[in-house]
Amino acid sequence: MATLDARELYRRASAEFSARVHRVGDRWAAPTPCADWDVRMLVRHLVEEERWAPPLLGGATIAEVGDRFTGDLLGADPIAAVDDAVPRAVDAVEPDDALTRTVHLSFGDVPGREYVMQLAADHLVHAWDLGQALGDDTALDADAVATVREWFAPVEPLYRQAGVIGPRAALPGSASPQDELLAMFGRSPALAAVQRFNAAFGAKDVDAIMAAMTPDCVFEDTTAPDGGRHTGAAEVRAAWEALFGGAPNALFTAEELFAAGDRVVQRWRYEWSDGHVRGVDLFAVRGGRVAEKLSYVKG
Repeated sequence: MATLDARELYRRASAEFSARVHRVGDRWAAPTPCADWDVRMLVRHLVEEERWAPPLLGGATIAEVGDRFTGDLLGADPIAAVDDAVPRAVDAVEPDDALTRTVHLSFGDVPGREYVMQLAADHLVHAWDLGQALGDDTALDADAVATVREWFAPVEPLYRQAGVIGPRAALPGSASPQDELLAMFGRSPALAAVQRFNAAFGAKDVDAIMAAMTPDCVFEDTTAPDGGRHTGAAEVRAAWEALFGGAPNALFTAEELFAAGDRVVQRWRYEWSDGHVRGVDLFAVRGGRVAEKLSYVKG
C-alpha cells in the first residue's frame, strides 16, 4: 500500500466522508458510534472543521476567528452545507506553503502538515462512523488507512492521555488494517454492529433489524427451559414479528455493552405494561452484522 502525502490523504478522506453524507437520505437522527451524536451532529462537527480550515491555514488565530462558526452550520439543507464547505477546505490545503505554515490551534502552534493530518484522520474515522450509522459497510480507502495508521501510531498514547479518544478496542487476531486503525481510535466494529442492531430493535423496525443481521443469523430466545432456537433470516424475522406483535408498547433498554474481538456482551432491561425482565445477550458479529444473538434472563 502506498503512503500518501498530506494533501492527497486529506482529499481522499474528505471525499470518503462527503460520499457517505450524500447517502444519508432521511436518517439524520440515526445514532452513530460517537456517544451522544446522531448523524446530523456528526456531520455538523465535520462541517465546522471544514469552515475553520481556511482561516487557520491562512494564519488566523482562534481569537481572530472568534464565534464565526458557532450555531447551526447545516441549516435546512445539510447536503448543501457540506457541498459548500468541502471544496473550501480542500482548496485551503493546496497552496505550496500550506503544509509549512504555522497553524495556531487551541492547544498550541503546529506545522500546517500536522494540522492537515489531524483533519484527514478525523474525516476518515468519522466516515466510518457515518457508514455504521447508515448500515453502510463500504471499506475505507486502503492507502488512506495505511497512511493514518503510520502517522497516528506514535501519538496515540498522547491522544488517549488527553481524553480525545477512548480505550483501544480489543480485536481478534485476524483483524484487518482498517479494524486495527479503528481500534486505535477507540472504535469497535463489533460494538458498532450491535449498537446499530439495538437502534433498530428499540424502534421495533423489523426490516432494519434484519438488515443489521447476516442472512444465516441465529437467535436463541428466553423461552423456558433452554430457549427456543431460530435459524436463518426467515425464522428470525418471524420471531421478531411475534415478539413485537405480542407486546407493541414494550420498551427495550441496553444497560451496558462491552466487546471482546468479534463478540459483544450486553446487559438489558425489557419492560411491558405490568412487568419487566432483565437479561444478558451474547452476540457474535461477522462482516459488520450480527450473526448470532443468544439471550438469557434473570429469574
